[in-house]
Amino acid sequence: MAKLNVNGQTREFEADPDTPLLWVLREQLDLTGTKYGCGIAKCGSCTVHIDGIPTRSCQRPVNSISAKEKIVTIEGLSKNGSHPVQKAWAKLDVPQCGYCQSGMIMATVALLKAKPNPSDADIDAAITNICRCGTYNRIRAAIKVVAAGGKTKTAGLAIQHADGSTT
Repeated sequence: MAKLNVNGQTREFEADPDTPLLWVLREQLDLTGTKYGCGIAKCGSCTVHIDGIPTRSCQRPVNSISAKEKIVTIEGLSKNGSHPVQKAWAKLDVPQCGYCQSGMIMATVALLKAKPNPSDADIDAAITNICRCGTYNRIRAAIKVVAAGGKTKTAGLAIQHADGSTT
């Protein structure tokens, strides 16, 4: 049996060595938060962290990952959605269909670790994931809220919600 370090635990699996990490995560380890989007590493729905680096798992074969490398999936960010990026996503009603959002969140976490107060140009350069629902404005706003310590006013935002309230 092969082994991977996923979300802080050593996990065993059986798969062909050239199987993409995405399929091992989803089918062997039952971590279905990481999504299949395009299969060619363009859309970013399959983004996970490997040793802190955002990685498109649909094109990364498991035989290229050692058991010492640390993989973090969306399930590994927090047990209950309490990671600051997840909280900002919920606060600003970012997702519509939500399919791409786990990859977006993982890319955002990596961006904010590298640049805690990113500019719009930094966001554009780092968040290359595709959202078919077009929630890019809310994604950008959520990133700025996290950078502002969770305060929408400090981030310079007045978000109008569907129920008529503003944040």
